[in-house]
Amino acid sequence: MPPLRTLLAMPVALALLALTPAASSAPTAPATDALLPLLVTAGGAPAAALMAREEPGTHYARAGRGISRADHFRAGSITKTFIATVVLQLAAEHRLALSDTVEQHLPGLVHGAGNDGRALTLRSLLTHTSGLNDFSAETKGLTPLSPLQAVRIALTHPPAEPGRFAYSNTNYVLLGMVIEQVTGHSYATEAERRIIAPLDLTGTSFPGARTSLPSPHGRAYAADGTDVTELDPRVAGAAGELVTTLADLDRFYAALLGGRLLPSRLLHEMRDTRAAHGLYGMGLFPQKLPCGITVWGHNGRITGSYVRTAATVDGRRVLTFRVNTTAVTDPGLEPALLAAEFCPRTP
Repeated sequence: MPPLRTLLAMPVALALLALTPAASSAPTAPATDALLPLLVTAGGAPAAALMAREEPGTHYARAGRGISRADHFRAGSITKTFIATVVLQLAAEHRLALSDTVEQHLPGLVHGAGNDGRALTLRSLLTHTSGLNDFSAETKGLTPLSPLQAVRIALTHPPAEPGRFAYSNTNYVLLGMVIEQVTGHSYATEAERRIIAPLDLTGTSFPGARTSLPSPHGRAYAADGTDVTELDPRVAGAAGELVTTLADLDRFYAALLGGRLLPSRLLHEMRDTRAAHGLYGMGLFPQKLPCGITVWGHNGRITGSYVRTAATVDGRRVLTFRVNTTAVTDPGLEPALLAAEFCPRTP
């Protein structure tokens, strides 16, 4: 019997075989279209959809029932790219510096159990190298919290090794609080003013405490099949509150990586992964594909929704795919889908 890894790879391998172009005058279907159904049959999702953006247009595909092109859905940690962009815009305006300490902006907040806001910079929050405990490890993403409550939960635990990359939602909750301290407005208001309105992201919003999704939308399901379409976004706050659409995410990442939202110096800094030892920049992370191409973006997981956006470094080509459940059970499908989109096809 083949080892488990081989069994997991077999559906992907079979689909890739199906991608070999046949001798025909008919247009060749995008390589991603053969893989997308596997997110349902092998990945355990009720339904899946993708939208690819490249000059001169877009391509949409779906698999399974109850999912559509215009659906609004929860984007989870993709929210972090929006938050990081706002922070970097404030840095460009000299309203804060990435070398500022957390203590300078939120005095007295981060202390206890070995945590010390005087030793933590905004850069360390952006790159997940602060060592702060992830509050959601305790709440499991099920308990609505205020930002202060989330931070206080994290501060009951000692920090991880200083300077080591350790992904923590607490970092971005704190950054949301810093945005409010610097601007006098909520992170949602600033993101709407600086990103959502200028880019005309009409399907994107920060819902606050609103548990329903805007129309149109499908249903969202937990791993056990429970319908979790109604969800209080305060389970994630600035680390994962965003509601959006496929088209809006493609447009946002194309604009960001294309240089429309940040000066080139700060966009370069956003993609600098040295602090996190190559694993993470600031609200973005790279993924090197088997063909050698590196794509940039983020994923988002929240109860009932998993989303992944990836783009070329210049933002000229973007892919977003989503499933209407919390996770894709076959870990090989995501990299295969990205490779199908971004790697050159052999004749």
